[in-house]
Amino acid sequence: MPTRNAHAVWEGELKGGKGTMKLGSGAYEGAYSFASRFEEGTGTNPEELIGAAHAGCFSMAFSGGLGKAGFNPKRVSTDANVHLEKVGEGFSITKVVLNMEAEVPDIDENQFNEIAEGAKKNCPVSRALGGVDIELNAKLVK
Repeated sequence: MPTRNAHAVWEGELKGGKGTMKLGSGAYEGAYSFASRFEEGTGTNPEELIGAAHAGCFSMAFSGGLGKAGFNPKRVSTDANVHLEKVGEGFSITKVVLNMEAEVPDIDENQFNEIAEGAKKNCPVSRALGGVDIELNAKLVK
């Protein structure tokens, strides 16, 4: 399996500094700052990128689980809300909420939810975030 890469540079002190992050594939490069991470400034932040990774990973894992169970999804759409909170003297990602809706022909609600829970538990990003509370809101669209 390939190793995936990313790169970040930070210049200056914490509150007044600035940085850039880029994916090894070249598909994304963007700025980040204290304000984009802890306030409402422009740019991205590590938690947003973790959210994108988690939403993508979960969507693929769910689609794979559906396929193994004999279902062919038309569409899986997932939003990931990553919660960064002050914990003690530092900050921690305390929770990720996955909000997913999917159009899956010929599946019943119980099968849908069972496969979704399996994907939540077993996608590689969920496993990497093992110390974080992960909630799933799954909606079957007919």
